[in-house]
Amino acid sequence: MDLFAFFEKWIWLGFAAVGFAMLFNVPKRTLITIFILGAIGGAVKLLTIQYEGNIVIGSFFGAVVVGFLSVWVAHIKHAPPFVFAIPAVIPMVPGAFSYKMMLGIIKLTSNTDETLFIKILNDTISNGLKAFFILLLLAVGVSAPMILTRRESAKDIKVKLQLTHEKSIKK
Repeated sequence: MDLFAFFEKWIWLGFAAVGFAMLFNVPKRTLITIFILGAIGGAVKLLTIQYEGNIVIGSFFGAVVVGFLSVWVAHIKHAPPFVFAIPAVIPMVPGAFSYKMMLGIIKLTSNTDETLFIKILNDTISNGLKAFFILLLLAVGVSAPMILTRRESAKDIKVKLQLTHEKSIKK
């Protein structure tokens, strides 16, 4: 991949992230950061694929990078990390594989030739599994850094709220 094509894809991934951020109605002050995170996450995915990597692993690495960077940026911008992470990762969702899987399922319903049926079935299953594993690893890659960097658990938060509520009832 030449440098110009890589830079062009990098820019479009950033714009796609901003587009999804605007659909989710995030604060305007976060749009530039979401652009940068979407572009960086997509660049990590593209570089992994470029250097003999798998698209599933590349998507996971991109999501992990976005996840860790969104935790860091969330402290600077005073917003939840998911505000940055989710729009930045959505351009990496495997729409083409899902579309090809659905087309394969439609072709399977009308096909009567056995050899062609097996080929279409293999392609459909392959595309479906790629889409499934990419989505699974995108979710794990984005959420794992946020879970790992959490300072206190939700269980502790609930206990504190209950204790506070019990104290106010006694007064």
